[in-house]
Amino acid sequence: MSIAAFDFDNSYARDLEGFYVPWKGAEVPEPKMIRFNRELATQLGLDADALDSEAGAAIFAGHTAPEGATPLAMAYAGHQFGGFSPQLGDGRALLLGEVIATDGARRDIHLKGSGRTPFSRGGDGKAVLGPVLREYIIGEAMHALGVPTTRALAAVATGEQIMRQDGPEPGAVLARVASSHLRVGTFQFFAARGETDRLRQLADYAIARHYPELAGQPDRYLGLLKAVRDRQAALIAKWMLLGFVHGVMNTDNMTISGETIDYGPCAFIDGYDPATVFSSIDRNGRYAYGNQPKIAQWNLARLAETLLDLINPDDSEDAVRRAGEVINGFPLAYEREWLIGMCAKLGLSREEPEDMELATGLLAVLETQNADFTRVFRSLSSALAGNASATRALLANPAGFDVWLPLWQARLGREDGSLDDRAARMDRVNPVYNPRNHMVEAALVSATKGDLAPFERLVEVLADPFTERKGLEVFALGAPSDFGAYTTYCGT
Repeated sequence: MSIAAFDFDNSYARDLEGFYVPWKGAEVPEPKMIRFNRELATQLGLDADALDSEAGAAIFAGHTAPEGATPLAMAYAGHQFGGFSPQLGDGRALLLGEVIATDGARRDIHLKGSGRTPFSRGGDGKAVLGPVLREYIIGEAMHALGVPTTRALAAVATGEQIMRQDGPEPGAVLARVASSHLRVGTFQFFAARGETDRLRQLADYAIARHYPELAGQPDRYLGLLKAVRDRQAALIAKWMLLGFVHGVMNTDNMTISGETIDYGPCAFIDGYDPATVFSSIDRNGRYAYGNQPKIAQWNLARLAETLLDLINPDDSEDAVRRAGEVINGFPLAYEREWLIGMCAKLGLSREEPEDMELATGLLAVLETQNADFTRVFRSLSSALAGNASATRALLANPAGFDVWLPLWQARLGREDGSLDDRAARMDRVNPVYNPRNHMVEAALVSATKGDLAPFERLVEVLADPFTERKGLEVFALGAPSDFGAYTTYCGT
């Protein structure tokens, strides 16, 4: 194939010189395509037939740079578990370039696991097959669930064996797509160095790329902070409504675009418990499921700190006051997004004052029994029509649900539309299938042993999470009792 298959327009490399290090991926012995996302490639305006090939595998492994690419390692800093690191950067990743998709939107094509860079800090810069396929599974599942996210374009085996804690594992690279890879940590990198001019340049670039309606406005930097706040509030609400636990919400993992990024030790809850932690390195529960909204606000406060000299360079107290008002508005913005989503899950289309109490009342019932979050909400469309047996069967003691049920039914009685219409709307937001931890783990173990069939099947099922299909019942079930407590790892 011609490696001129990309129509690159690399604005980050062109407009932000000094914000990155030009670099190239490591050569690998035997790049081989594991899975290529042909649908996404077509949406990006790429030649799927040409890229789903040996030559395409070499590109997405970082082994070969296509014509027009400007591979680079991005600079950024970040708070990791609350501690600030002034220089992190792409230690095992490269921004290959940017393309304009068929919808007119700009998209990054980014390689993860493509070898060491000047930001590697002693690491090998590599990725192994399991974490690469995990990110493929979860990212594509999140997209199908309607969550803003980076997406997987390709997973490529490198033909190497990479040494990890438990021994050698097959090497792999993930090619992922994002609206951009600008992070809170990108702003922190330049703020920590007191480089206000570069910080302004970065903020103007972020505005032009993600919030063009703010361009040229006198309060555009305060507007940028508010816009990022609102997108993050909407994003975290979606996580919470689906039971998603990111696991490592460091500031370098929070995007300016409002997309989910860096699926490392992530997982989905089975039983509802706000204290749920999966990550092996989150020993104090900083990033527990129920803490995610508070951590998002904390991260946004760190973004606000970087923008103070831009918000008001002449009056620091005024800048702090105005930025503080934006950050203090996060809980209300989040609560608004969460309640809208929760009402949709409960079949409610218009707001009433008691809706928050109704929603939290059901969660209180689930928490006392560690009830299956996803299955309970999916079963409510049957309870809507008067058949609550499926929901009650999911509860060890349904007494609390029996108290809640007539309150919900009374509230539903004030809604318009037929029961069938409301049940159908609920089934469009309450999934049947999500990436169940035991299913993901089984797929990754099989893939590492050379059998990709469970991975392929899981990706196929999760591409349509809201449509119940015969023969797929096992994919809707929680973990078996012998699965035990689930622990996830970063994969570095």
